[in-house]
Amino acid sequence: MDGSKLKVFVDFDGTITTEDVGDSIFRKFGEPQLVEIIIDDLHQDKISSRKCWDLLCASVNKIDETDLNKFIDEKKVDTTFKPFVNFCDENKIELFVLSDGFDYYIKRILEREGLSGLKFFSNKLRVISGKLLPEYPYFNPDYPSSANPKQNHIINNSSDDDYTIYIGDGNSDKEAAQYCDYIFAKNSLLKFCERERISYWPFKDFNDVTIRIKELLSKKRLKKRHQAQIKRKHAYEAE
Repeated sequence: MDGSKLKVFVDFDGTITTEDVGDSIFRKFGEPQLVEIIIDDLHQDKISSRKCWDLLCASVNKIDETDLNKFIDEKKVDTTFKPFVNFCDENKIELFVLSDGFDYYIKRILEREGLSGLKFFSNKLRVISGKLLPEYPYFNPDYPSSANPKQNHIINNSSDDDYTIYIGDGNSDKEAAQYCDYIFAKNSLLKFCERERISYWPFKDFNDVTIRIKELLSKKRLKKRHQAQIKRKHAYEAE
């Protein structure tokens, strides 16, 4: 299998990083009880992702940008991720980072790790006069539950000739993963796939992912996931 035919889409918070950086920022700098209520409402599908971020940003009365940067710099990346990026480069596999979080900390963390060349799509965050101001450049009213509908980026950055792979762990991955031919899942995404009877491959870290993708590359032909093909077909027809 030619690696250039594979397109890999990977979640950021809790997948590339060892914890959800976005949530941790608001737990640190926002009003604690209110933050937990807002996050819980999101996980119970009571509010949309965009509404969640708006409320979380509003929960931070005033923030010092130096303190924010110092806090972000303490957040760790899975040590197996960088070798995985190198593996993708060596095999001409295109890799995209898809996040429902914010560019402010994603860009800073990727630059720190020497990974500034990675393509990523996320919401935007500005810090102005001690206030956190979110922006949603990829918001699509056709997918109102998502601030940054990841499935749009999958459709826009792959074709029928590609074999698509999704790697994720959380709430914002549930819809997007269904548009891909092969799903690596852990945590709440894994539970969702089990509940909805969606085929997936469990993983602990990117070493697990690398081993399995090597096996996929050794095959002459890969069978695409039928339900993913249907979803992509409907998306193409809707454009």
